[in-house]
Amino acid sequence: MFRILLFAVIVLLIGLFFYFDGASYFSLEYFSEQRQALLDYKEQNFFVSALLYFILYAVVFALALPAGAVLSLAGGAIFGLFWGVLLVSFSSALGSLLAFLASRYLLRDWVSGRFSSALQSINRGIDKEGAFYLFSLRLIPIFPPALINLAMGITKLPAFTFYWVSQIGMLLGTAVYVNAGTQLGKIGGDQPILSTNLIIAFVLLGVLPLIAKRIVEFFQRRKAYKNFTRPKNYEYNLVVIGAGSGGLVSSLIAAMVNAKVALIERHKMGGDCLNTGCVPSKALLRSAKIAHYIDHAEDYGIQAQRAQIDFPAVMERVQSVIKDIEPHDSVERYEGFGVECVQGEAKIISPWEVQVGDKILTTKNIVIASGARPRMIPFKGIDDVPVYNSDNIWDLRELPEKLVVVGAGPIGCELAQAFSRLGSTVTIVDVVDNVMGKEDPDVAEHVKQKFLAEGINLALGYFTKSLVKSGDGYELIATQGKEGPEVRVEFTHMLMAVGRQANVEDMGLEEIGVELNPNGTISVDEKLRTNIPNVYAVGDVAGPYQFTHTASHMAWYATVNALFGRFKTFNVDYSVVPWATFTDPEVARVGLNETDAKEQGIDYEVTTYGIDDLDRAIADGEAKGFVKVITPKGSDKILGATIVGYHAGELINEFIATMKRKGKLKDIMGTIHIYPTLGEANKFAASEYAKAHKPEWLLPWVEKYHRWTRS
Repeated sequence: MFRILLFAVIVLLIGLFFYFDGASYFSLEYFSEQRQALLDYKEQNFFVSALLYFILYAVVFALALPAGAVLSLAGGAIFGLFWGVLLVSFSSALGSLLAFLASRYLLRDWVSGRFSSALQSINRGIDKEGAFYLFSLRLIPIFPPALINLAMGITKLPAFTFYWVSQIGMLLGTAVYVNAGTQLGKIGGDQPILSTNLIIAFVLLGVLPLIAKRIVEFFQRRKAYKNFTRPKNYEYNLVVIGAGSGGLVSSLIAAMVNAKVALIERHKMGGDCLNTGCVPSKALLRSAKIAHYIDHAEDYGIQAQRAQIDFPAVMERVQSVIKDIEPHDSVERYEGFGVECVQGEAKIISPWEVQVGDKILTTKNIVIASGARPRMIPFKGIDDVPVYNSDNIWDLRELPEKLVVVGAGPIGCELAQAFSRLGSTVTIVDVVDNVMGKEDPDVAEHVKQKFLAEGINLALGYFTKSLVKSGDGYELIATQGKEGPEVRVEFTHMLMAVGRQANVEDMGLEEIGVELNPNGTISVDEKLRTNIPNVYAVGDVAGPYQFTHTASHMAWYATVNALFGRFKTFNVDYSVVPWATFTDPEVARVGLNETDAKEQGIDYEVTTYGIDDLDRAIADGEAKGFVKVITPKGSDKILGATIVGYHAGELINEFIATMKRKGKLKDIMGTIHIYPTLGEANKFAASEYAKAHKPEWLLPWVEKYHRWTRS
């Protein structure tokens, strides 16, 4: 009952403020008119006026009324700098505390009941860094004070901590505002309107966020480095850990700007993409595609026997492709660029020191680009069966007779189709209800039907329970749903493709205090810095996207920020992130799909063009798939595009470029595309949007005009 009463009182007070146009009494114009009367009253009743001002300010702050800034300026003009800062500082802290307590009393139970898991995660952070986080928010006015008061009220932050941190954190801003008020208060006397002191006061208001930011950074650095001794000088400007896509680009950029850089790699140059990921998988997919073409040669008017698969030769070709590309990422090439390549295990022993064997490298900055590895689920019986992943599947030289693929994501789907086309009997098992779960249902269904048509078995919605030996082979035992009927899948080999986990172990990250995200990746800010200011992380080890192309994209930002951050820093740009899954048909995407748009509450439209109607696709025997574009309701601005079909990974580039330059569908429609090409599909998709939005109301009048011109 008291909660309801308190809530009603708060609502009533806020309502009365707006009903009686309270804002007009808290304007600079009104204050200017009443300034002399207020000054006279203050001179005659100093302590009474100070008490009334204190109470008024606390109430305004507690109720989040739009009057705080004017009251701060008025406090300086009436009471002067010392008393103004004193009154505003303590009254604003008290008002914040009242709002904090009201939020805790009125909202915390309700929020905890509805969002308990999210609140638990927030409270873990509050327990660890709550005071400093609040101090940063108070010092740098990123969010309105009222929002901070309400948000902190629903957390576990102690009220006393909230009060004293708010008191200290708001002190700088209070002083700057009150000082500006003291200068405004002098206008109309002997001091000219544009006095030097007034200009300085308003300059301070303008640079307050920058000053506050520098103060926060100072404390962050002090906290991060308190247990370490900084070297007197540095051997390197940058040390990069990991020679995958992110590490190679970071070290190359550093070398190109004449920084001294060392690149440490414990295994092979080129990382996963070259040695176990993108390159070998695409080489395998190509061989599988050729085999598929041979098996369907009659569709093209050619008589041929079924493809005879020499699996060892296929896998040797995969290795030869790797060797052909290897020089692009070789030690010799990067040393030619000026990068010092170091072989061995890297361990960070301080924010400025990296140990490799017996050698310690001192460096101004560190970029961690250690990548990720396949995630392995410890199913019961897993130690007794031949289980492969995307790292070691390339060691195979004997074609698996029966391959079970656990995981229906991009890696699982690509390799499942490749091995199926090369002659394996393939079954995909996953707990999800469809393949490629991050894509829209119609996209996933298109790929699923293709898999079924090619003879790939799908056990979707099944939970793997155990693996057992069975005769000459093995069996995967799963249930439909967690407790549904049991199914057994025979196999000779297993591929586990259930995602990837960041390589963060044994590098000294825990010892120097680098923070990790709940999913095991390194926590970085928008500039790709860890909580240790001179240590950066890029690529799979940091996320949120685990793609080769995003790793190299991130590397530019991290390296430039590390080397030139004292002059200018850049926030990493994830506004246009594309990706592709190289199944047949390929699935390529950039920006939002329908699922994303629904989750974000966007009122959107879908424009679709079927590639089965495209001349070049028909001629090539690839007339299947579609282009789907997401736009806001009533606008041809491109929010996202998904392409399913032949060479979708190439076709999506036009949408990527258009979105990057903030173009629209009309820009694609107005661009000449060569005939006959697959790229025309993008133009025709744009045309479909134009046809759907033609001005129907105008067409009858146009018809009358044409009839008139014929008369």
